[in-house]
Amino acid sequence: MSIGLLKRALTRLKQRSRNRAPNWIVRPFKWLAPGLSVKRWLLLSAGGVLLASLGVAIWIKLTPVFYLTRFIGRGLELVTAIVPNYISGPLVLALGLFFIFWGQTRTLGSITKVLMPEGDEELVDMLLTHHRLHRGPKIVAVGGGTGLSTLLRGLKHYSANITAIVTVADDGGSSGRLRREIGVLPPGDMRNCLAALADEEKLLTELFQYRFRAGQGLAGHSFGNLFLTVMSEITGDWERAIATSSKVLAVRGQVLPATLSDVCLWADLADGRRIEGESNITAAAGSILKIGCTPPHPPALPRVLKAIQEADCIIIGPGSLYTSIIPNLLVPEIATAIAQRQIPRIYVCNIMSQPGETQGYQVSDHIRAIDNACGQRLFNAVLVQRHPPSPATLDLYAQENSHPVCLDGEAVARLGRRIILANVMDEDRSNGRIRHHSHRLARILMRWYSRTQGLRSIRKSEDFLLNLR
Repeated sequence: MSIGLLKRALTRLKQRSRNRAPNWIVRPFKWLAPGLSVKRWLLLSAGGVLLASLGVAIWIKLTPVFYLTRFIGRGLELVTAIVPNYISGPLVLALGLFFIFWGQTRTLGSITKVLMPEGDEELVDMLLTHHRLHRGPKIVAVGGGTGLSTLLRGLKHYSANITAIVTVADDGGSSGRLRREIGVLPPGDMRNCLAALADEEKLLTELFQYRFRAGQGLAGHSFGNLFLTVMSEITGDWERAIATSSKVLAVRGQVLPATLSDVCLWADLADGRRIEGESNITAAAGSILKIGCTPPHPPALPRVLKAIQEADCIIIGPGSLYTSIIPNLLVPEIATAIAQRQIPRIYVCNIMSQPGETQGYQVSDHIRAIDNACGQRLFNAVLVQRHPPSPATLDLYAQENSHPVCLDGEAVARLGRRIILANVMDEDRSNGRIRHHSHRLARILMRWYSRTQGLRSIRKSEDFLLNLR
């Protein structure tokens, strides 16, 4: 109860301080926030000083309690004889508190200058943020492309315990060239996710997305792809290369490839064609009946399976249905591990259909495609955009044969999925492009997760009471 009251008091004080109190007044109270693991060590240090003093006194064969008591008593008698106790007491107390405050402020100030020379953020604020994020839920996000990086960009403000499982089926652009010429896993999607989870996201995104415009062999390659390729050569292992890059880039969470196998996608179309290659599937502009990969049963990365087993929440999507999301789930061990977990699992449905993949699809079609590809149910809820885009944007997308993914509620209900309607769209009026709003999407997902956890706790309590009866 006292910790809760203290948290609310600190929150209220922080809100008021934005307009009234100077920062130097508010800062000391932040150090009283629970969970920083600072107060206990300060008290332990003070206790150590007292014990060390007693040890010295005993060592030189003094009777510490007697002499200390007599000295303090005479000192108090002298002080109270000169100045009344109702004045001297508060005065000495205030002087002691001032010395403690001054000493701790100067000490923490010196530490802050060393750790944070730029001074953009107070050390206590950094510690509070670090404590809050590392106590966040363990989230596993499955996908690829720009959709997954958009999701991660918002989730990293709620938890540092994030695992992004990324497809390795990309064979187009710079990633495809590196894959064919050097034999590495396609780094493009992993590059986007690392940049999205990094602390210095804006600068790192600009650096990683930079594409060389000249140079024999360099033109068209992005710096991020080359960086990860070089790291894999230095470390000798792709998994180790990503882990090392995450440390260098101060990434919140981890990015893992679904498999280390050289996977090639194939799709059977309604017109009888079989298309091989991730980039060729979308370009074929056909209706996909079945999708698979070669080799047919690639092994999952052990760290991926461990992350799924320890997860508190699993999020699938958003992203291209057949070329970003399903390729991860074609790894049988991943699909089975997700299906076995009795935790909140949600699919974030795309806002617009994608020509060559999901033209004419409704929400239930997305669900059936994932169920059929995996042979089992992987999620129990689906997040759908509530409001449609503006007419101007719809006209622009219609020219590309792309339309909103309509919600067919009855069909989704028959599939046994819960529907979550929310406004998570980010519509760029300048170019008419539609994306998921990263912060809004993350906030809705975290709110859904919290409510789901509350319902689970209630159900567990009810089951416990029924068992007692």
